[in-house]
Amino acid sequence: MHPLRAYLHRFVPTLTDADWQPLAEALRPCHLARGEHFVQAGEYRPQLALLLRGSCRLYYPRPNGDERTTYFFFENHLLGDYPGCLTGQPCQFSIQALSDAELAVFDYALLCHLYTERPVYERFGRLVAEYLLLGTDARLVEHLLLSPEERYRALLISGKTKILERIPQQLVANYLGITPVSLSRIRNRVARNPDENS
Repeated sequence: MHPLRAYLHRFVPTLTDADWQPLAEALRPCHLARGEHFVQAGEYRPQLALLLRGSCRLYYPRPNGDERTTYFFFENHLLGDYPGCLTGQPCQFSIQALSDAELAVFDYALLCHLYTERPVYERFGRLVAEYLLLGTDARLVEHLLLSPEERYRALLISGKTKILERIPQQLVANYLGITPVSLSRIRNRVARNPDENS
């Protein structure tokens, strides 16, 4: 089974061969070398992609030259400028490959067409939107209500082990909203007191 079809099945197990065929025929392979971008802030790219191999990060560039990483993508993650697809506006963030990456790309316009042609895709679109909303809300709550150490401890127990295993420490620190030095101190504290509540 194609990885994208398996991804769709997570949300809509009733997807048939006939439902899958038009999307399968429209998929295009895309290779990103480490450091290359799928989309950059200021661009308009109304396409979505499933990450087949590698890792990517989503970050917001700031006027002062700093960057703020807010999400990491690994194998079998759907990525793209979903807000831009909905609004027709240029992207406000960038998605960059952290390693050589292989993706399967399709146009958002095709998905919109399938919404009307095949109801199973409309259900998929709603469920994915709900999934993304919950993820965004969880990240917002973490940054509004938790201290840096609490955010790190939450990451440890979240099951997102790939972030800690495959992402450089400076980017993990950026994701948590702290400096690499602060992250090292927090890691040492947590290692000494793993069960302590912050």
